[in-house]
Amino acid sequence: MSRSESPEAGTAAGAVRGRREGGLDVFRGIPYAHPPVGEARFAAPRPAGRWEGVREATAFGPPPPQEPFGPDAPAAAPWSLPAGDDWLTVNVWTPEADPAGRRPVMVWIHGGAYKLGSSDDPTYDGGRLAADGNVVVVTLNYRVGIEGFLHIEGAPANRGLLDQVAALEWVRENISAFGGDPDQVTVFGESAGAGSVAALLAMPRARGLFRRAIAQSVPGTFFSDALARDIGAAVAGELGLRATAADLSGVDPRKLPEAGAALGGRMSEFLLRWGSVARTATPYSPVVDGEVLPVAPWAALADGAARDVELIVGHNRDEYRLFLMMGGLLGKVDENLATAALAAFGPAPDAERAYRTAFPDAPAERLFELVQSDWLFRMPSLHLADAQTAGGGRAYLYELTWSAPVHGGALGACHGLDVPLVFGPQGGGLGGMLIGPEPTPEAEQLSAHVRSAWTAFAGTGDPGWPAYDAENRLVRLLDTEPAVAAYPEEAARRLWERHVFEALPLIAG
Repeated sequence: MSRSESPEAGTAAGAVRGRREGGLDVFRGIPYAHPPVGEARFAAPRPAGRWEGVREATAFGPPPPQEPFGPDAPAAAPWSLPAGDDWLTVNVWTPEADPAGRRPVMVWIHGGAYKLGSSDDPTYDGGRLAADGNVVVVTLNYRVGIEGFLHIEGAPANRGLLDQVAALEWVRENISAFGGDPDQVTVFGESAGAGSVAALLAMPRARGLFRRAIAQSVPGTFFSDALARDIGAAVAGELGLRATAADLSGVDPRKLPEAGAALGGRMSEFLLRWGSVARTATPYSPVVDGEVLPVAPWAALADGAARDVELIVGHNRDEYRLFLMMGGLLGKVDENLATAALAAFGPAPDAERAYRTAFPDAPAERLFELVQSDWLFRMPSLHLADAQTAGGGRAYLYELTWSAPVHGGALGACHGLDVPLVFGPQGGGLGGMLIGPEPTPEAEQLSAHVRSAWTAFAGTGDPGWPAYDAENRLVRLLDTEPAVAAYPEEAARRLWERHVFEALPLIAG
C-alpha cells in the first residue's frame, strides 16, 4: 500500500498536514502555545488556539526575536526568516504518523547561550536520527534572551523554561498521533539546551513529562534571584527603562534584543557586582527563583529530584577551544591572560597555584583554556552525574575526545562538536563549520555510533556502556575507536572536588 506524500495527524488544537521526506513523515511549525505577544507578552505560555480544517505544517515557524550572532552578522541566520509571531512551535520527524506506532520520542532543546538559536538550523534536522533509530524526533523553539530569560518585574521567571515545559506537555498530549509513545520521552539538549535539561530535571512542574534525559555540555551558570534582578535592571537601563513588564512590553519584540547586545559589549564594567558572569558573553541564564526553579540542579538531583529519570551527561575534552578561535585568541594567550583567567574562574582557594601544580607542563594558553572549560562546562557536567548518583538515580557519563577535522585539527574536541555527531553531519550550520561540507568516513562512523547509543538509550535506558558511580567513575570516550575507561580528567576533577555548583550571587548591591 503506497504511503501518502501529504501525511496528516490530529492534535488537540486541530489537524495538521505534513510532507513525506526521505521515508519519513515530517511536520514543521506546529504551534504548541499561543503567540507570546500583546497581552501574552512576558507571560507564561498559554495553550494554542484551535483551528478549523487542516493546517499546513510544512514550514518552520519563525524564530523568536534574538541578538545577531556576532557583531558583523545579519540580524538572523540565513535560514531564519523572521515573520509572524508564532515563535512557539514544534517540528516532528516520524517513521510513520500512525497512532499504533508507540515509538520512543526524543525532544531536542537547542543551545545558544540562552539568547540565540532556533529549530530551523539545518544542524538540527531530525531525519537521520529518526530514520536510523526508529524513533520520533521533536525539535522546538522557545523564547530566548530578554523575552525568555531576563528577570522582569510583573512577569514569571524562566519564561524560556516554561515554554519548554509547555512543549513537553504538547508532546504528552499529542505525540501518539505521530506514532510516538508519550511514556517513552527522552529530552536532550546541548550547551544552553543542556542547562535547560538540567533545570527541567529540577523543576516540579516538569516532573513526569519525560522518562530519560541527555545533557550535552551542561553550563554551570545559574543565577540567584538578586543577581538576575541586577542584570535585568542593567539591560533595561540600556533603553532608559525599568525592568518591568509595563515598561518593556511597549518595545517592539524585534528591537528589544538590541538592549542585550549593547550591554554585552560592556559587561566587564560590572565585574565587581556580577563576578565571573561579567566575563562571559551572555547576561542570561536560568534563575533560581524559588518557585519555577526552586533550587539549583546539582542540589535538586543530590536530593533525589530526578532519581526516576535515567540520565546521560557528558562534555567535550576541549570545550573552550571554540571560543578561543571565535575571539581571535588562538595562539595569542600570554601569561598575564592565563593568570587572570585562573584567578577569575578557578576554584578557591589559590586556584592559580593549584592549576599550575596540577598541570606543571601546560603553557599559558592551555591553562587559560582548561580553567574556562572546567568552570563553564566540564565540571558542571561531571558534578551533575555525581549529584544524580548521590540522589539514588542512574547516570551514564561520556567525554568526546575526537578532534574536529577542520582547521588542521586545531579546534580539538571543541564545544558544539557533539551536535552534528548526534544528528548526523548535514554539511550546513554548525556541522558545516566544525566538520566541513563533506564529512569524512571517520566522522560518519563516529556519528553512527553516537546516534545508535542515543536512540538505544531513548528506547531502553541503556546506551551501551556501564553506568557511572563515584567509586569507579567509568566513562564512555567517544572517538574513532570508542572505549570505556576511568574518567580521564582526573587532575581537574580533584581540583574541583570540593566546589559546589549553585546559584551565582550578586557580589555587591
